[in-house]
Amino acid sequence: MSGPQFVQYCLSGITVGSVYAIVAIGFNIIYCATGIINFAQGEFLIVGAMAAISFSEWMPLPAAIAAAVILTTLLGGVIEWAFIRRVGNATVLRLVVITIGLSILIREGMLHVWDESVRSLPFFTGSSISTLTIFGAHISPQVLWVLGICGLIVIALTAFYRFTLTGQAMRACADDRMAARLCGINDRWMVTLSFMLSAGIGAIAGCVISPLTQTQYDMGAPLAIKGFTVAILGGLGNNAAAVAAGLLLGLLESFTVSQFASAYKEAVSIVVLLLVLMFRPHGLFTRREIGEMRAQ
Repeated sequence: MSGPQFVQYCLSGITVGSVYAIVAIGFNIIYCATGIINFAQGEFLIVGAMAAISFSEWMPLPAAIAAAVILTTLLGGVIEWAFIRRVGNATVLRLVVITIGLSILIREGMLHVWDESVRSLPFFTGSSISTLTIFGAHISPQVLWVLGICGLIVIALTAFYRFTLTGQAMRACADDRMAARLCGINDRWMVTLSFMLSAGIGAIAGCVISPLTQTQYDMGAPLAIKGFTVAILGGLGNNAAAVAAGLLLGLLESFTVSQFASAYKEAVSIVVLLLVLMFRPHGLFTRREIGEMRAQ
């Protein structure tokens, strides 16, 4: 493998891994607030992208993306209010099954609204034939948008949780919901907000990757599986580790394609997930004692 080819595969893996990391961060946000895994997270990406594509037909692209993010954020809040909150003191397993059902429901709804056609947003800068050359490798300018927005999301979430009262309240609910409630925190609103925040972040990710990957109604489930793998690999609830795990999985997939048939790419995440669950279920980037405490 030549030097430019190596750089090309690295850049490809980093780009895809950044998307996986954003999906995993969405998982982490809801997991920290509720203790459940939201398997409808992948559908939030596709709803956001599809809505932005529809809005872009009659409004400028930035306004279309903003409207799509707002719409998807509201959808996340409605889902929590209508389906999660209404079941009361349900078990974690029951709530997870509900999110799987919601994933199917949203996917079928998108099929009826947007049919099976493959769509995409226009490139944010340049065009489909515009490229940048880095150490002999060629990438689309849209890749820089993906990497930049992933970094901004991580920085913004870190600042939100650390320096705002709402973020600190969400962290308190994640640590001990009963204690947070006794301190006057509205834990139900914090859960709703976590779903809205997760959905909004997913919509942003869906919009930024749409020019590169194109968008179809049934793309959410594979993204959810990859995001879940990254969340487990990094350690549930750890956003910084999710970024590292996402980049690692993206690079593994990229170099697998370089050596084997592209069909093996989809097996990489499943193999990684099984290995992590078998040998290090608390995640690669979480100390064992912390992982055991969270599991109790």
